[in-house]
Amino acid sequence: MSDNDEAMLDLETLGNGNHAVISAIGIVMFDPVAKTIDKANGFYQLVDIQSCVDHGLQMDVSTILWWMKQSDAARAIYTTDRPKPKLPSVLDALIEWFGGRDIPVWGNGSPFDNVILRNAFKACGHEAPWSFWNDRCYRTMKAKNQHVKMARTGVHHNAFDDAVSQANHLINILNQGA
Repeated sequence: MSDNDEAMLDLETLGNGNHAVISAIGIVMFDPVAKTIDKANGFYQLVDIQSCVDHGLQMDVSTILWWMKQSDAARAIYTTDRPKPKLPSVLDALIEWFGGRDIPVWGNGSPFDNVILRNAFKACGHEAPWSFWNDRCYRTMKAKNQHVKMARTGVHHNAFDDAVSQANHLINILNQGA
């Protein structure tokens, strides 16, 4: 995209701790200066849950119960018959998607999405494709700018759709002098 590339990350998980099982990864590049999002080249992948458990990631009952209350569209990641690749393969594809770019990565918040994904990379013997100093916290930005309303698009709790909605919201926040 541009020299101003940043990434918005969203995970769907079966836990809320730092080593949560990841069921889906969505990430998009965006340029906050040009106010553009590269949805066409975004990354979205479901993840085989058993492979996460096999690599030491953890589930918790409260999150599973929470998922049971979500919309059919959101829960589709768990009910689809579509084969899901194992965690190491998904992380290899994500490293390739980054293409060696060490750019800011925004998570909702950085101590959740970014840390969980970074721990998954470590569990699979990989380094995250971005440096820790490039972790950014979207949750903090939206909390400090509640006057900037989010226009959600797509399915709520679909990792890719949420990453796009969050990137749009962050662009609006950043361009209103946050």
